[in-house]
Amino acid sequence: MDDPGAIARAYADRRAAEGLVGATGKLMLIAADHTARGVLRVGADPLAMADRGELLSRLVVALGRPGIDGFMGTPDLVEDLLLLGALEGKVVLGSMNRGGLAGTAFEIDDRMTGYDADAVAAARLDGGKMLLRIDPDDLATPRTLESCAAAVSALARRGRLAMVEPFISHRVEGRVKNDLSAEAVVRSATVAAGLGATSAYTWLKLPVIEEMEQVAAATTLPIHLLGGETRVDDAEAMARWKRALALPTVIGMTVGRALLYPPDGDVATAVDRTVGMI
Repeated sequence: MDDPGAIARAYADRRAAEGLVGATGKLMLIAADHTARGVLRVGADPLAMADRGELLSRLVVALGRPGIDGFMGTPDLVEDLLLLGALEGKVVLGSMNRGGLAGTAFEIDDRMTGYDADAVAAARLDGGKMLLRIDPDDLATPRTLESCAAAVSALARRGRLAMVEPFISHRVEGRVKNDLSAEAVVRSATVAAGLGATSAYTWLKLPVIEEMEQVAAATTLPIHLLGGETRVDDAEAMARWKRALALPTVIGMTVGRALLYPPDGDVATAVDRTVGMI
């Protein structure tokens, strides 16, 4: 409050990561950008992520564990973690479009309300991440496609990574649901791969499904896995993660709530178990 300039100094002084791949040979990121879309739920608790101090405490623990290479989040969380010294030597991706607030009539119109390409470059972040939900029945979809394509091009012009997280989505009883069938994931990947003036800096962030070999065959772009809401005590899901991470074009994984709010509350153990899986 008394020194807002401290944030700009923290961005400028932060020790950046030496590369995008860590000691595990994969890029392991912790994500926390759901709150900016009004998503605070974990499991049955609708306000699990509402306590910012508790969320930051869990993030600091997770980022401090061996094998965690970086963080993906909105400016407010990136800056809190910067001031806490938790992002030194870490890969950092800025979350860009958070305008499609959960549960709203305009949810698919996912506008850029977080970082833009200029801010990503000025802050010396490694890249930007964007969510791309494609609803065949929602006329707001082209606006989201257009804004994501512009962001991909703008990041590439600045030599920054563009991580695109695509889904084919539908409204079911008034709520947006992502289609996780193999056909839908493949289609979403092919659309996302073609966004922007170049794909040189584009990575795809894709959900882990049973048919990951088919999904990986649909693109030559690097694939970063989406951990989603999978419970870390679900052995079958962990086995799917492990099989997917072994595919040659899969270069890492982003996990958020599954590691930050594990069933037993032990963040460090949840992170260590996941890293050990690799």
